[in-house]
Amino acid sequence: METIQIVLDNDLRVAADLAARRFKLNRSQLVREALREYLQRLETKAREARDREGYAKNPPECGEAQVWEGAASWPEL
Repeated sequence: METIQIVLDNDLRVAADLAARRFKLNRSQLVREALREYLQRLETKAREARDREGYAKNPPECGEAQVWEGAASWPEL
């Protein structure tokens, strides 16, 4: 691991410290976990944007998705 320095405004630092205490983490652990989750959300948003762009360029033909709707539905109990 590498040590870095970040600047937080006082309100954010206090909130981070309270959350870290609440979840029994130190500040560094909290920031690492939050950053990992944020980066994962960014990647998901990027993938979704690529999917939307792809479907906009090449929309599915009418009825094409109906073939898969039955496979995706929950079975009746």
